Amino acid sequence: MRVFSRVVERRSFTLAAEDTGLPRSTVTDAVKQLEARLGVRLLQRTTRHVSPSLDGEAYYQRCLSILADIEDAEGAFVGAKPKGLLRVDVHGTLARHFVLPSLPSFLETYPDIEFYMSEGDRLVDLVREGIDCVLRVGVPQDSDMVARRVAMLDEITLASPSYIVAFGKPEHPDRLDAHRMVGFRATGSAGPLPLEFIVDGSVRNIAIPATVTVNAAESYISAARMGLGMIQIPRYHAEHDLAAGTLVEVLADFPLTRTPVSLLYPRNRQLSPRVRVFIDWLVKVFARQTAENTVHSY
Repeated sequence: MRVFSRVVERRSFTLAAEDTGLPRSTVTDAVKQLEARLGVRLLQRTTRHVSPSLDGEAYYQRCLSILADIEDAEGAFVGAKPKGLLRVDVHGTLARHFVLPSLPSFLETYPDIEFYMSEGDRLVDLVREGIDCVLRVGVPQDSDMVARRVAMLDEITLASPSYIVAFGKPEHPDRLDAHRMVGFRATGSAGPLPLEFIVDGSVRNIAIPATVTVNAAESYISAARMGLGMIQIPRYHAEHDLAAGTLVEVLADFPLTRTPVSLLYPRNRQLSPRVRVFIDWLVKVFARQTAENTVHSY
């Protein structure tokens, strides 16, 4: 069942073999034996594509439930800990600032979990790509995903000292006509995102000319350091620049709305014990960092 489920999720015998650590021939034989025993064709196969048949999709859903029950049953014994491959996709800056620094303690607690982390900002197809859960910044848009909020980030507006020398220090969001921003184009957006401020209790989006537009967080900050325009980023990501003086906060009297950080996983997939313990651990990581005031967190 585990082998068959992985083939369905990855749409590939080869990728399922890599995930399970089995030879491809073993994976193929396991599915053939399963089909022979059940007397139905579970998978539609072509030279380039593998997909579940109607019977295969129904059986896959039952497999998920049964496998989750087995893991729960095994985990009920005293001393039993989750094990196996855990695949997580995390936005790059969140990975480096939050996940990686605390990861050794998680792996020490759960030494039998094999942790794989990819980095990105697009909303991956968790099932097709074999990902168990993703950590994302922003308001989740996909209704097919369960979203568990783990934090709220404080955002700030920044500019470099050289930018302030050239353009002056901005005093009010309504008086930005002579100013410039570094444009940031998020995945799926049609253009650069406007600047956002809370003015008199209301959220106001203000678009000003962009000197340059990028789609990567590190390039966004680097452009601001070079004086190419104002930017808005989570405060935690600006701590080193603020301390070094390479960036300074501007328009502090006009804050931004706080940005949610959420863990997302498929709505129709029962969580395995290893995913549940990872989610619980990550919630505690953010809560602890908030309590220690190391970040102005969500």
